Amino acid sequence: MSLRYDLLIRNALVIDGTRRPRFAGDIGVRDARIADIGLLAHARGAVEIDAHGKIAAPGFIDAHTHDDRLLGSDPAMTPKVSQGVTSVIIGNCGISLAPLVSASPPAPLDLIDDGGAFRFADFASFLEELESRPAATNVAALVGHTTLRVASMSRLERAATPAETKRMQALARAALAAGAIGLSTGTYYPPAAHATTEEIIAVARPLKDYGGRYVTHMRHEDDRIAEAMEETFRIGREVGVPVVISHHKVVGARNHGRSVETLALLARAGKRQSVCLDCYPYTASSTVLRADRIALSSRILITWSRPHPECAGMELAQAAERLGLSQEDAVSRLSPAGAIYFSMDEADVQRILQFDETMIGSDGLPHDQKPHPRLWGTFARVLGHYCRDLGLFPLETAIYKMTGLTARNFGLKERGLLLPGCWADITIFDAGEIGDAASFDKPAKLARGIDSVIVNGIVVWREGCSTGTRPGRLLRAGAQRGKEN
Repeated sequence: MSLRYDLLIRNALVIDGTRRPRFAGDIGVRDARIADIGLLAHARGAVEIDAHGKIAAPGFIDAHTHDDRLLGSDPAMTPKVSQGVTSVIIGNCGISLAPLVSASPPAPLDLIDDGGAFRFADFASFLEELESRPAATNVAALVGHTTLRVASMSRLERAATPAETKRMQALARAALAAGAIGLSTGTYYPPAAHATTEEIIAVARPLKDYGGRYVTHMRHEDDRIAEAMEETFRIGREVGVPVVISHHKVVGARNHGRSVETLALLARAGKRQSVCLDCYPYTASSTVLRADRIALSSRILITWSRPHPECAGMELAQAAERLGLSQEDAVSRLSPAGAIYFSMDEADVQRILQFDETMIGSDGLPHDQKPHPRLWGTFARVLGHYCRDLGLFPLETAIYKMTGLTARNFGLKERGLLLPGCWADITIFDAGEIGDAASFDKPAKLARGIDSVIVNGIVVWREGCSTGTRPGRLLRAGAQRGKEN
């Protein structure tokens, strides 16, 4: 009698997310989980995929996203599933959609707002909506410190009072109890830049009770980066929780090459506490438009502008000339706005990508008019350009950096691995063809080489198209961990 599966993947080259060497095999899926891996020639599946000559890997986990609103506005999650992503971490850089009700939140919260997105008075309500209206991908959520500040403080351009800090801590505790997997900060940005280290430590205290992570876009990524890293390590030590440094980079020509120093700091810190990081595979960043970034950047592209939407896609210098202003004055005229900053060195990017504890995160901004190509291309670019073409690391290592390592660092149980009993999140791709097609000129282009993407045992992407299915799950943490199982 032959075995029966809901889904059977035949003739794959399996890379399991642990860094072990690939092997030939079949994968049988039953009840949303991997039931068997091996030679299953006599088995049958209700759905069968022949993966001959292709890699079957765990579905990629995007360690750093701003997909908070995209999950509801485009539940097909096309920019992500088209490049093999099956799970996303939202709520990064201190920016989360809850707990906050606001018609016009300040920057940088407006990076994910469309006027009405901030409508959840408590984090539990936000998670309940994610759970009741599933998307094509799984999602795990961080609660954002900047959102907590806006919800708790009467004036933002100062340190919090003890009463305001206590209020933020209570909101953070409630979010973690509801299932948030950690707290994120974005002290690089006002208004969170006004927060003291002591404020952040106090707000983060509940993390230890819920096994949460402290995830941070640090205060500085240029001249004072070492100082910012030491602050980050101190927060993790004093709270007693793992630390994730978001999109690690060194910015500005005078800092090029300093990744040697910063990675050494990370390695030393890792001997006394849990520290990891994520990185995207580009030498340009993207965030809100700021005049203080002009001197650090060789080139600046406008990604969106509320008062001047016609300037999206233009160079800042071109937009300034069109407006008859200096670049500094043009920033004020264009704002609120977003921009892409060319300010990093390729050697630093490669060095950071190679570091053992580096995960892959896109940091894409899905609501920009002309987004950074990392939104559509990050994972395919790592696998194609950096892994295959440049030989930066073996394919097994590249896959580990976007699957098993990420699941471990964020505490995502039974995700990120192709092992019997794990959830059946699977990406099938052609290792010789995979690559990014998105560019700065044409950022919304599908990656090459992705054959099939499976989330919780259901095919969500096949042969270049969404299947229209929405099997994603909310990946809770803390007291609610068991809810997804």
